[in-house]
Amino acid sequence: MLFLFKSESAVSQDKIDTILGKDAKLTGEIKTSGLMRIEGSFQGDIECERDLTITNSANVEGKIKAKNAIIAGTFKGNIFLDGKLEIKNTGKVIGDVKIGTLVVEDGAVFDGKCEMIGDAKDKNLKPTTKDAKFQTNPT
Repeated sequence: MLFLFKSESAVSQDKIDTILGKDAKLTGEIKTSGLMRIEGSFQGDIECERDLTITNSANVEGKIKAKNAIIAGTFKGNIFLDGKLEIKNTGKVIGDVKIGTLVVEDGAVFDGKCEMIGDAKDKNLKPTTKDAKFQTNPT
């Protein structure tokens, strides 16, 4: 029997346009209009019009601007995304993020501030207090 599961990831893995390989060590600025995958070391700013993946072998330091991102490796710096940030269980993010949606897997590390933008911020959620009482309607 074969089971197929649809991935919940917002990051597209269709056709990666730019790959920074495992053995690569670069410093500078990257601007790309396509999908990007980083497997090596990079220090600097990344501006990606589409989605960015930082694999578990990657070590990145700088600033990221992209649509969505998956981080499975180490990232230090600030992240600005229009959409979703996924920090995988092998991922470590140290820095502030300004994003639409945040997913942090069990075992991942996130040390920084998170600011939600767009629809997530506008949901008009109200915090509850410790002494809040809940009522249910009996059926």
